[in-house]
Amino acid sequence: MEPPVRLASTGTIIHGVSVGEVLGVSTLAEARLIAGESGLGRIVQRLNVMEVPDILAWVKPHELLLTTGYPLRNTPQSLGRLVADLDERGLAALAIKLGRYVDELPGEMVEQADRLGFPLILLPNDVGFDDILNQVLTDILNRQAAVLARAEEAHRALVQVVLAGGGLDEVTAEVAQLLDVAVAAVDGSGQVLATAGPGEHVAVLRESISREGLPAPRPRTPAARARSFASVPVLAGGHHHGRIVAYSPAAAIRDSDVGILERAATVAALVVTRQEAVNAVESKYRADFLRDVLTGRAGTAERVTTRARAFGWDLSRPVTVLVAELDPDGDERSAQDRLVSCWTAAIRRHDPRGAVAGFSHEVVAVVDAAIDASRVAKDAASAFADVPPATFSTGTSRPSPGAETLPEAYSQALKAARVGRQLHGPGAVAHFDQLGVYRLLSLVNDTEELHAFVRETLGPLASDDDAENADLRRTLQSLLETNLNVAETARRLHFHYNTLRYRIGKLERLLGNFTDDPHLRLNLTLALHVLRMRGI
Repeated sequence: MEPPVRLASTGTIIHGVSVGEVLGVSTLAEARLIAGESGLGRIVQRLNVMEVPDILAWVKPHELLLTTGYPLRNTPQSLGRLVADLDERGLAALAIKLGRYVDELPGEMVEQADRLGFPLILLPNDVGFDDILNQVLTDILNRQAAVLARAEEAHRALVQVVLAGGGLDEVTAEVAQLLDVAVAAVDGSGQVLATAGPGEHVAVLRESISREGLPAPRPRTPAARARSFASVPVLAGGHHHGRIVAYSPAAAIRDSDVGILERAATVAALVVTRQEAVNAVESKYRADFLRDVLTGRAGTAERVTTRARAFGWDLSRPVTVLVAELDPDGDERSAQDRLVSCWTAAIRRHDPRGAVAGFSHEVVAVVDAAIDASRVAKDAASAFADVPPATFSTGTSRPSPGAETLPEAYSQALKAARVGRQLHGPGAVAHFDQLGVYRLLSLVNDTEELHAFVRETLGPLASDDDAENADLRRTLQSLLETNLNVAETARRLHFHYNTLRYRIGKLERLLGNFTDDPHLRLNLTLALHVLRMRGI
């Protein structure tokens, strides 16, 4: 799609008048259109005079080319090709005086002009080129001055909206009034943030955005400068924040209107940037407060409930705590920001009174205990899936009856997220009550005591100093899982029966007679479980 024409700041002519309007000036009152009537909407931005044979090398788009036919007097056979060459270079029209050097235009030239919609104009012989140049250029410059004045007025009005503290609602309302169109502010995902204009026109605009993402403007050609839809990006800080989209049922949006839309997009970028700064401060306050609540430093339950209500949270009801923690090996900074936004959106959909905040390496949410926490986690994971290869693991606590027990619930959710990742890999969703024996092991605060138990129980198999140790641990693990079924274990590990009998003997020499001692087998099973939780 060709980018919209931008308002110039260097004096370049970027607006013009149509060929039809040029024919309405007084100096061309006696002029006659010979061919190309369908091209009367072509835009004239400048004028040129053709009195040399190689004029094609000097012409520019949107020019009205004036000639007496002098360069063409000796080459009538080239006239048929001239229209195509001029049209290919984007000229607006050709105006010629006949009778002095060229008596008439060949039929082929007229037919081609009609076919291409390229206006051919017969000029009166008593009108000088200087009169035409002066009058048409004056009209063009007046038109440009009016457009620039209108754009400047629109810019002042839009800036005043921002200075008065207005948001996207006020910006779209101002643009709708200035251009008499329906306007929408759309974020980067295609969600409509604000609209203004006649209700039925806004409905059409919304439907188009919903159906197509963002309506694309019609291709801009010299003969079709107006359109029904126009869309310009909202850019701030090098980031794409969405678009300003306009709709006119009469297809009356012109390039000058697009210029005003671009100014509106600049103002919208200021609004978005300001709101992001406010949100960043509010997010920090929310995160600090929720961290204090979850660590038991926020004061009494009554004080917690009152302050939470100021953030729109309800912490006085039975709630569940969820912890979403990024899995290792991702682009942590960008992924963390995306994780916070995905969880915030998910909580708003499922529990508008729920609390959610991003910490340095995790996102914590407190939701109504009646809500299915796994559905919330799946919703957030679905939105997060567009930023591979980053993933996150989620842990869910037991229901918490009130603010007093939130620190304990937070600890449960955090352990569930970390144990779940160890057991099931990245992207796990685990509930504290579903951790089984790992739940009991995770409640042991003295991790050094756990590691000592592993060393005492597994002996040399507790370390990975020797590759054979890990291999023997796998054999032991499979034996315990099959309840010492030697044949089944051999099939699982693809060992010969006698090879497995030899390994069992070696394990018993290292660990003791576990095949006959159920208590030793229990200790070995627990020690292997603790090893699987290494790093928690």
